Amino acid sequence: MRFVFSSDSLKGTISSARAAAILEEEAARAFPNVACTRLAVADGGEGTVDAVVASLGGSRIDATVEDPLGRPVETIYGMLPGNRAIIEMAAASGLPLLTHAERNPMLTSTYGTGQLVLHALRNGAAEVTLAIGGSATNDGGMGAMRALGVRFLDGAGGELQGTGADLGRVARIDISGLDPLVSRASFRLLCDVDNPLLGPRGATRVFSPQKGATPEQVEELEQGMASYARVLERTLGRAADKPGDGAAGGLGAATRLFLGAESVPGIDWVLDVVGLDRALLGADLCITGEGHADAQSAHGKVVSGVASRCKRLGVPCIAIVGGMDPGALDLMDLGVDALVPTVIDCGDVADALAHAERNYHLAAARVFSLMALGKGLPVT
Repeated sequence: MRFVFSSDSLKGTISSARAAAILEEEAARAFPNVACTRLAVADGGEGTVDAVVASLGGSRIDATVEDPLGRPVETIYGMLPGNRAIIEMAAASGLPLLTHAERNPMLTSTYGTGQLVLHALRNGAAEVTLAIGGSATNDGGMGAMRALGVRFLDGAGGELQGTGADLGRVARIDISGLDPLVSRASFRLLCDVDNPLLGPRGATRVFSPQKGATPEQVEELEQGMASYARVLERTLGRAADKPGDGAAGGLGAATRLFLGAESVPGIDWVLDVVGLDRALLGADLCITGEGHADAQSAHGKVVSGVASRCKRLGVPCIAIVGGMDPGALDLMDLGVDALVPTVIDCGDVADALAHAERNYHLAAARVFSLMALGKGLPVT
């Protein structure tokens, strides 16, 4: 028999690679002669750099950039064969870099993300792929573009820092200083949302409350974003009106308009890069999973992406998840044959996180022991 293991990380506890290693260990206990294929995967958010670097044999590059509030933070990005870079914006401009009290999209900026892009370009990158999940920002991408040489000016000609609070103050945009390395590279955005920049489904109204905006700040940010969008169109001759422009607080619009970035679904791109379809050919079982399965898991996440490919190729699929709620049952329609939560006792979240590896081992052991007991595989 041959099994394929392609789980997302269980955030904050078990990496994608570690999950695959645990699965292989437990599979070998139940099936001594089993052959296992491990694939580190991600959905275009946290863990994407590690998964892609592990698959393509690239290297992790250290860089010191600014966090969402302008403080220095040590982070990494990936350099891949063929002068390609893979960057997670959350590594520089992500919500996890802030305490709950620090979350305020009026004050945060994507400047550090732009610094990572510039670092990669100066390191020889001719192609940059940017994963934009988990942002702490609602600055319209101004911060990132400032790091690349664009100047955002107020009515008096003063240069703005490019935070959310500056959106409504932008009167003119000077692109003459855009780093020439930008024109020598191509850009790709891993994006799983189609939200526009403005309106009820736009960047501000949908996402800024999750980043700490009060109702009053939401209104100020929305008005500022609308004003900023008008200046963008006046400067660049193109409107910020495409699906996905609202991604990462408007970074989607900025990368498209200033950098010519192409937007692609994150999970599909990663699964193609790591070669999941090829690994599934002739496989008897695939195990995937994530930290918590809910209704959102069916939309552009690792489990749904892996399960849909398993369904298409006729490979049974089991998802081992840290926890789940009733919304996770939607995954059963997408190709997941069984959902197995790791937590087996009542307790708080802190306890579950503290014993994540033990619980994952136990869940994997339950799966393989049941399979061995039935002397076969789950029936699709």
